[in-house]
Amino acid sequence: MDLHPTRTALIAAAMQRFGQDGFEAASTRAIAAAAGTNISSIAYHFGGKEGLRLACADAVAERIGRVARPLPRDPASLTPQQARAVLRRLVHRIVTFLISTAEAQDTVSFLLRELAQPDSPVLDRLYLALIEPRHRALCAVWAAATGREAESVDVRLAVFALVGQAAYFRLAAPIVQRRMGWTGYPPEAAAAIARRLLANLDAALEAKDG
Repeated sequence: MDLHPTRTALIAAAMQRFGQDGFEAASTRAIAAAAGTNISSIAYHFGGKEGLRLACADAVAERIGRVARPLPRDPASLTPQQARAVLRRLVHRIVTFLISTAEAQDTVSFLLRELAQPDSPVLDRLYLALIEPRHRALCAVWAAATGREAESVDVRLAVFALVGQAAYFRLAAPIVQRRMGWTGYPPEAAAAIARRLLANLDAALEAKDG
């Protein structure tokens, strides 16, 4: 975790700008101003704009890593009931992060911008350091919960679906909130979303072809 206040402020400001405007369009001068520092601080702390971009990627990895951190070291040793409990706790943690934390919006916006660029160095960095190993571990937990093959097509897709449906409630927040009559996501909304996703998880785990 980055504890230097200027670095932390620059990463927060850059993640917001990169998410809103895209990497190329984002102004380093505006980033520095939002962070309450001068533009030379970007070169000093990160070596330039590209280094700041990679620092944002590392910050995203750290945030997401906190959500998915409590995964067992040896999923194959879990009973089906234990594995299902792990997945249920993960759903709660994902919903809490995406719905109830202030940093979720900038995290998701930044990721979406980078995912739209297949040659993004951020995508490679996140995939190798975070996404592939965590996804593989979750597949192993899913396998322990269901008795299915961890690296089968169905199990890999099931894990993507588990995360993706939760992400939808952040990506499409204005639509969801308007249709549900919510102002933002109050605690009761987060609880309702968690219940729905847990019901979906239970149904997916019980499905004969999933």
